[in-house]
Amino acid sequence: MSITEGTPQHQGSRPHPLDAFVTDPTGMRPLCDERTFSEIMAGIVADSVPRVFAVVQEYGERVDGCIAAWGLALDDHVQVVSVQERAHSTAATAEACLREYRFGTHIRPHIVWYDPDKATPTEADEDD
Repeated sequence: MSITEGTPQHQGSRPHPLDAFVTDPTGMRPLCDERTFSEIMAGIVADSVPRVFAVVQEYGERVDGCIAAWGLALDDHVQVVSVQERAHSTAATAEACLREYRFGTHIRPHIVWYDPDKATPTEADEDD
């Protein structure tokens, strides 16, 4: 899919209400060709990708554990989505979201940062 796929074109004679907040690009020249633009945007995405973490709930002293939520660490905050309750929250840091996942004295939450090297190899990985 190119960067322009899914972009709506002129939709009849009525302007979209949100167009009042954006400079009209009609008549402006593209910065570059489509391939170069896609490469630039891919670089921006790669440089800006959020870090992924899980909120893991530990039961007792390593008796059991589960993933309670997944989070994205952005530049200035984190977004967290619970696994079971479909709850969503925002916090300043990953550690700041932990209080939502504490449950009494027997269940303690921890942040575990995603590390792709820790993933269990699949059969396809082992064939390589």
